[in-house]
Amino acid sequence: MVLYQQLKQREDNPLRVGLIGAGKFGSMYLAQAHRTPGVHVAAIADLDVPRVHGTLRRIGWPDHAHGAESVEAALAEHTCFVTDDAQKLINISELDVIIESTGHVVAAVDHALQAFDAGTHIIMVTVEADALIGPVLAARAAAAGVVYSLAYGDQPALICELVDWARLSGFRVTCAGKGTKYLPEFHFSTPDTVWGYYGFSDEQVASGDYNAPMFNSFLDGTKSAIEMAAVANALDLYPAPGGLGFPPAAVDELAQVCRPKRNGGALERSGTVEVVSSLHRDGSTIAQDLRWGVYVSFEAGHEYVARCFKEYGIVTDDSGQYAALYKPAHFIGLELGVSVATVCLQGQPTGVARKFNADVVAVAKRDLKPGDRLDGEGGYTVFGKLLPSADSIEQDVLPIGMSHGLTVTGPVARGQQIRWADVERANGSRLLELRGQMSPDPGPRS
Repeated sequence: MVLYQQLKQREDNPLRVGLIGAGKFGSMYLAQAHRTPGVHVAAIADLDVPRVHGTLRRIGWPDHAHGAESVEAALAEHTCFVTDDAQKLINISELDVIIESTGHVVAAVDHALQAFDAGTHIIMVTVEADALIGPVLAARAAAAGVVYSLAYGDQPALICELVDWARLSGFRVTCAGKGTKYLPEFHFSTPDTVWGYYGFSDEQVASGDYNAPMFNSFLDGTKSAIEMAAVANALDLYPAPGGLGFPPAAVDELAQVCRPKRNGGALERSGTVEVVSSLHRDGSTIAQDLRWGVYVSFEAGHEYVARCFKEYGIVTDDSGQYAALYKPAHFIGLELGVSVATVCLQGQPTGVARKFNADVVAVAKRDLKPGDRLDGEGGYTVFGKLLPSADSIEQDVLPIGMSHGLTVTGPVARGQQIRWADVERANGSRLLELRGQMSPDPGPRS
């Protein structure tokens, strides 16, 4: 309510926003931004300018609102300038914040670093970049005196909000995470098989805005691993040594399942991240699942608090000592305006990497042989697995975010983690240099 009132007071001097990448997430934000007081989307950069204009008409923008012929005209007339040149957008000194929504790791990193140099805040929708080098980007932003933030509407930022609530309330966080549709076989899905797993017909796919690699990344576990790496690094939580377990759980079972094994749950330890499945392992659907939502589980910590849980009807585990809070859904780009207001008006991120606790490594989807070319996230050759960063560095495993386009130099069996020694390493890689600036935190092992 406070942020909304502050935006209302800025209707004559609105926040000026730039968007790089007007795909699905960006389009959802744009659909709401022109209905939000005190916000002016002054510029959009996308490689397909005609598509952007078509999208803006489709989501309700009048033609005059995105017809500015120059940056100067857009700023003066409160219209929007659309360009295919991201650098031109980044160079607009009047912008308060830039939203990076390309989904392309290398481009996202470049855009963020250039924005920091320009003295502009960045909201990072491309969570793959954050999972790869988030602590470096956060440090660069702090040194430049600007804010680097995860994007509200994406699940990591919503999880950060829940964990913040729990810790502010005095609870010790047991686990934090999200829900998804998961079966072990999904790890080996490809863009050719993904629609069958989702139950989408050919006609449905042809009629909608469906991107096979993107949907496949959600299905094969890569996106879950990436998002949980962002959460672990932002909240000082740690993944289990074996990665995500995807235990099946209904919303009223979160407190029971998302507690340590020593207490009857599914977790290796307390203070971790986990993704719960909306499917039982036999493929049957769980009633009241959390497929689209996020959660945090926490401990009572004292018998008096546990008694309060019971007195006020809070769902707990069978011991009464663990409880959970969840949001059943997330609104993707439709709620990104929360980040825009928080970053610009309060100077605070809606989630930011603080440590290098977790990493996402590449695992072979099929037997790979020398000469095979990796195609990265959501493709035919690899899926992403969450590991403690200390393990991934010690084992010299290839990050999923750097796997696209690399050539395999030695045989790698299906289901095996791919090491740097198994691929032709690119010399002079900027991403490698930036990753070298991060020190993994081994974290507690119990």
